[in-house]
Amino acid sequence: MSQKSNYLKSPDLLPISHEKRSIGPFGFAVIWVGMAIVLAAFAIGGGGIINLPLGMVILATIIGSVAIGILMTIIGDIGVEHGLSFPVYMRAPFGTIGTHIPSIVRGVTAACWFGINTYFGSTAINAILNLLFGFDNWLVCFFLFAALQLLNTSLGIKSIERFADLAAPIIILISCWMYVSLSDKAIADGKDVWTWVESPVTGGAAFTAFMVIVMSNMGFWATLAADMPSLSRFFKAPKEERNWFKRNKTQLLGSIVVMPIVNTFMIIIGAVSYMAVSNADPVVALQEAASGFALGILLLMIVLAQWSTNTSANVIPAATIFSNVGGPKMPFWVGVVIAGIIGVIAQPWSLFEVLNSALLVIGGILTSIVGILFADYYLLRKRRVNVIDLYEPDGQFRYMKGINLAGFIAWIVGGVLANLLSSYSSIVGFVVGSGLYYVLAKYWWFKKYPQAEIEDPCDEKYLGITVSHDWYIDGAEEEATEIEDAMVERV
Repeated sequence: MSQKSNYLKSPDLLPISHEKRSIGPFGFAVIWVGMAIVLAAFAIGGGGIINLPLGMVILATIIGSVAIGILMTIIGDIGVEHGLSFPVYMRAPFGTIGTHIPSIVRGVTAACWFGINTYFGSTAINAILNLLFGFDNWLVCFFLFAALQLLNTSLGIKSIERFADLAAPIIILISCWMYVSLSDKAIADGKDVWTWVESPVTGGAAFTAFMVIVMSNMGFWATLAADMPSLSRFFKAPKEERNWFKRNKTQLLGSIVVMPIVNTFMIIIGAVSYMAVSNADPVVALQEAASGFALGILLLMIVLAQWSTNTSANVIPAATIFSNVGGPKMPFWVGVVIAGIIGVIAQPWSLFEVLNSALLVIGGILTSIVGILFADYYLLRKRRVNVIDLYEPDGQFRYMKGINLAGFIAWIVGGVLANLLSSYSSIVGFVVGSGLYYVLAKYWWFKKYPQAEIEDPCDEKYLGITVSHDWYIDGAEEEATEIEDAMVERV
């Protein structure tokens, strides 16, 4: 077997069989509670309350959260049905070589989120050390906190991560306390929580501000919407179930119910924080709203929450992508180091100030990919996939030297138009990406490179769990990987 074939059949990229799927609806809901407690979401609330009252900020957040949750669930069926991860299925719309480019974009985005969450954690650590010992150097804390997280992930140490997961519900309770405390402070300053707006806008400007919040929330989770198959392939699902909703019931509770609720609550805290202290940074808000031992405990919970979220949602996905792109000679820990370096180079201490604008850009680029995945999987292949050829270097997904031009053209055009119309970036990205890819692939690219599952749409050959079919790749190593262990052990 060639090195290239070995790479395509790398153990962490193999389909997950039915018996190895251990995450049910409750387990995924718990994972979402841990992942959705991302304090960077405070920035969306703080930015939104500048122009719109809290009620409108909440409505926009719910709309954006539910919309991206629906897209997550739709794309997640790829993992549920076939047990495939994001970078593997991306070989279909982008090619066996081309898959690396959008995968790297996803990995870099995750690495930047690692940096942002590490920054929040480091400022909280700095505040704790300042409270206890008078130490005050957040940059030193940043590098130490980053190193600890990267070491934790590289060595596969799970005990601290599991403890951090236990901190998630505590953070929710703390957030409730923060809401009450900060609301009282805002009211004491003469600000009505539900009507106060710093610079109110009306008419078309108000609608634009509303859509910016919707798109920011979609952009916030667009990374996971594209990458959901990498997680959903571990979800329990009934065999021989043709009803889409019943087959995806594990996803539905987490992505369309739990995530929007927790995410909206984080946005509310950010908005109220801005009202009370004119700053959406949660660490600044806590330092003005609490003191002494209580402040130390609250800050410690922030550290644990960022640690938990970073490991599962950012470092592991980014490191896996970088190690896969690097090939068999690049071990997982090297991918972890690369993710850490990118997270530092991104200067996350500067990103918080421009986070809402960055989310619009990210949303447009990534929802274009989501649209392409939707068109390829549902509209063209109709959920049938020639999985075996996804692992063959000279199979049908090689296209033109490993590149699917239809996918790249649709992605580039969708991403550019989305960012030209940034207030509607995620909508434009998805619609243009899916529509353009469908036309180019159906009437041009797949005429040049016929696809077996489209030419012969046989359920028994090309469906997965719907027909009780587990995919096994000949010549591949046993599917025991670090990412599988990480996902399974979280529940």
